[in-house]
Amino acid sequence: MGKRMLLSWITAVAALTLAHASDAVAAPASTIDKGDTAWMLVATALVMLMIVPGLALFYGGLVRAKNILSVLTQVLVVTSLALLLWVAYGYSLAFAGGNAVIGGIGKLFLSGVGSASAVDTFTAGVQIPELVFVAFQGAFAAISCALVVGAIVERARFAALLVFTALWFTFAYLPLAHMVWASNGFLFTRGALDFAGGTVVHINAGVAGLVGAYMLGPRIGFGRERLSPHSLPLTFTGAALLWVGWFGFNAGSALEASGVAALAFLNTLIAAAAAVLAWSAIEARLRKRASMLGAASGAISGLVAITPACGSVGVGGAMVIGAAGGLAGFWGVNALKHRLRADDSLDVFGIHGVCGIVGAVLTGVFTSPVLGGSGPADYDLLARLGVQLLGVGITIGWSMLVALLAFFAAKRLFGLRVGHEAEREGLDISAHGESAYEV
Repeated sequence: MGKRMLLSWITAVAALTLAHASDAVAAPASTIDKGDTAWMLVATALVMLMIVPGLALFYGGLVRAKNILSVLTQVLVVTSLALLLWVAYGYSLAFAGGNAVIGGIGKLFLSGVGSASAVDTFTAGVQIPELVFVAFQGAFAAISCALVVGAIVERARFAALLVFTALWFTFAYLPLAHMVWASNGFLFTRGALDFAGGTVVHINAGVAGLVGAYMLGPRIGFGRERLSPHSLPLTFTGAALLWVGWFGFNAGSALEASGVAALAFLNTLIAAAAAVLAWSAIEARLRKRASMLGAASGAISGLVAITPACGSVGVGGAMVIGAAGGLAGFWGVNALKHRLRADDSLDVFGIHGVCGIVGAVLTGVFTSPVLGGSGPADYDLLARLGVQLLGVGITIGWSMLVALLAFFAAKRLFGLRVGHEAEREGLDISAHGESAYEV
C-alpha cells in the first residue's frame, strides 16, 4: 500500500511539473534583456546628441553673429524645461492609461517607476527597464519643443518662449503622443503608422513654428536687408550631428536591437542620402549651382520624411521617400514660404512640417507589401491612406489651435518679442549680456 501511494505521489508531481513546463513554453516569463537595454541607452544618448549640440549648432550657424548665443541658450533651456516637465507629469499623461486622447495621472513624478519596473518590447517575453523608456521618450519630447525655436529666433522674448513651451508641451505634444503611440490612443487603435514621430514630432513642431512666425511678425529688415547665416561651417557640423543622432531617433524606436531596428537604421541612412542628391540636383537645375546649405537642408528633409516610415518600408521605398522629402523641402523653403509670407526664420515649417506631411502620407503607400513594405498580405492601401491623412489632419489642427492659444497667453504675460533697439543690437547682448565673437 505504501509503495502504491508513493508511486501515485511521484506520478502526480511529474504530471504537475510537465504541466508547468508546458505553460512556460506557451507563455514564457518576461525578462529584461541586457542587450536591448544597452542599445536603448545608446539610442537615448544619440537623440540627446541631436538636440545639444546638433540642433543648437545647426540653428546657431544660420542666424546672424549677434544672435548665436541666444539661439544656443534657447535650445538648451527649452530642452531642459521639457525634460523636467516630462518626468513631472508628461510621461504619465502620454503613456499611463487614460482614455483615447490623453493618459492618466497614475505615474505623476514617475510614481511607481523604479529600477525594477519594465515595459514590453515588440518581442513577446522581452522587456527593457521602464526608466530607459522614460528617458528615450523624454528626449523625443525635448527635441519637439526645441525645434519650434527655429521659427522665431532673433526676436523672441526669452520668458515668453518658456511660457509657450510649457503650454504647448502640455496641451499639444502630450495628447498627440498619447493618441499616436499609446496602446489605447485614438490614432493608434485605428492603425495609424508613425514609427518614430512624423506626426507627433515634426508636423506638430512645424505647425507650431509657423503659428509663432505669424504671431511674432517678421524680423526687422525682413525682405529688405540681408539676413544671411553667419557661419555655414557651424550649420554643417550641426547637420552632421543630427544625421548621426537620427539613427538613435529612428532605430531606437524599435525598442530593441532587432531586425526592425536594423531596417530603420538602413532606411535612415539611405533616405537622407537620396534627399541630399535630390535637393542638390534641383538646386543645380534651377540656380545653376548646388550649395552646401542646400545639401545639408536636403539631408534634414530626407531624415524628417523617412521618420514615420523607417520601420515599415523597404529600402526601395526609403529611397523614394527620401528623394521626395528633398524635393518637398526645397519647395517648402522657397515657393511655399514666399506664398505664406511668414518669417519662419530657419524654415521649421518648410522642412519639418512639409516633409513630415509627405513622409506620413508616403508611409501609408510604401508599407504595402506589394511595394516592399512590411504590411500584411491583405493590406488595404486606400484605407491606410485615409488613416494617415486623418492623423495628419488631426495633428495640424490640434497643434495650430494649441499654439495660437499658447502664444496668446505668453503675449499677455510678457509680450512675444523684444523691443526694436534690443533686436537691432542683437539678443546675445540685449537678452543675455554676452557676445560670441569679440570685435
